[in-house]
Amino acid sequence: MSETVFYDVMRQGLWTSLVISIPILGVALIAGLVVGLLQALTSIQEMTLTFVPKLSAIVLVFWMTMGFMTTSLTAFFQDRLIPLIAGV
Repeated sequence: MSETVFYDVMRQGLWTSLVISIPILGVALIAGLVVGLLQALTSIQEMTLTFVPKLSAIVLVFWMTMGFMTTSLTAFFQDRLIPLIAGV
């Protein structure tokens, strides 16, 4: 395998991982900002108040986008990695 092919597969793998992680990271960011704003407005500094809403939002988004994630990873493996491993 040449360096060009290696770096192209690596670039595409990193791009796929970025696209897959954007929904979860975006929701974690938004939930953190909302909870932080709520804590600042009400002066409540409870640690579980930041953890539980963020965790439930992440789990909900993960459950909703699980099909998209599986499809993206399967397509990457079938289109790029399996042909390289098989030598096609």
